[in-house]
Amino acid sequence: MYEVKDVPKILQRSPDTHKGDYGRIFILAGSVGMTGAACLCSMAALRAGAGIVTLGFPESLHGIIATKLTCVMTHPLPETHLKTLSELGRQDILDFSQRFDVIAIGPGLSQYMETRGLVLWLLQNLERPIVLDADGINALADNRDIIDKIKKHVILTPHPGEMAHLVGAKSSQDIQSNRIEIAKSFVRGKKNLTLVLKGYRTIVMNEEKFYINTTGNPGMATAGTGDVLTGMIAALLGQNYTPFDAAQLGVYLHGLAGDIAAQEKGEISLIATDVLENLHRAFLTYKENNSA
Repeated sequence: MYEVKDVPKILQRSPDTHKGDYGRIFILAGSVGMTGAACLCSMAALRAGAGIVTLGFPESLHGIIATKLTCVMTHPLPETHLKTLSELGRQDILDFSQRFDVIAIGPGLSQYMETRGLVLWLLQNLERPIVLDADGINALADNRDIIDKIKKHVILTPHPGEMAHLVGAKSSQDIQSNRIEIAKSFVRGKKNLTLVLKGYRTIVMNEEKFYINTTGNPGMATAGTGDVLTGMIAALLGQNYTPFDAAQLGVYLHGLAGDIAAQEKGEISLIATDVLENLHRAFLTYKENNSA
């Protein structure tokens, strides 16, 4: 197990910089009833230091999204009759993605068949590093071979239930009973993959090394905290951390923000926005304690 000193330090910023130096992040997220996931992910990316964050979402949800987000730019996209992302937006997304450094896909997308088809097509055609979460991961459950067709690096962030779908296990309990060995088996032979297996003592692993996280608490077992983590990892990846370092540092700071929030809110009352609202304290605390 790595110690805290093995977690990457926060990179220093030069005075002579601009927003483009800190990562342009394009997030594909949200559907009717799940705009919160998209907004949490977007705001977390900004709080984790991204210079520019743009959210792509089903076009009819623009009024809701624009009301919730002030600092995030928006890119409404074609939608299905269920107000999920439509395959009609494939070329728009592909062309638009060229402006960005990192693409995050998944929070609140839904598992509607056409939207799943869009995700699978994008994974094979996007030419930027990808952070894949939630319904983005679920789209891979019956199409695991597509992981090998992704052109750039991909960071997968499944919880145990999503991991069970990925590896064909019967339940999340099967994953929990053998987390490290299952993670090792999954990343073996996949040079462009970093796995973040969430849960108690979240695992970050690639072909060469792994890290078991030490921050976080049971209060973080609440809807939306994973969306926050996705945005954080995407933002760090856009700031020139390696995929493994971005995942490792993101997981550590995410848990630290949850621990700081729990000191005030307690574990029972903790919600995802509490984690989001304490990200700045997590960054400050970690930076102060690791400045040497």
